[in-house]
Amino acid sequence: MKNPFSSTRLFIMEMVGELQKATWPTRTELRDSTIVVIFTVILLGLFCSIADFSLIQVVNQLTSWVS
Repeated sequence: MKNPFSSTRLFIMEMVGELQKATWPTRTELRDSTIVVIFTVILLGLFCSIADFSLIQVVNQLTSWVS
């Protein structure tokens, strides 16, 4: 039977090695990306809110004509 501790140690050593190979963003790149994501989320939220409000108004108008 395989020793679970050696498997875990091997996994952690390989994981650390792979993380050291990765290129991490600089502080400026991270800040700029965060600003883009926040701006995009706000725009998408506004679009969804306006679309929802508009569709509710259209459905209410149509149902008022039928009644």
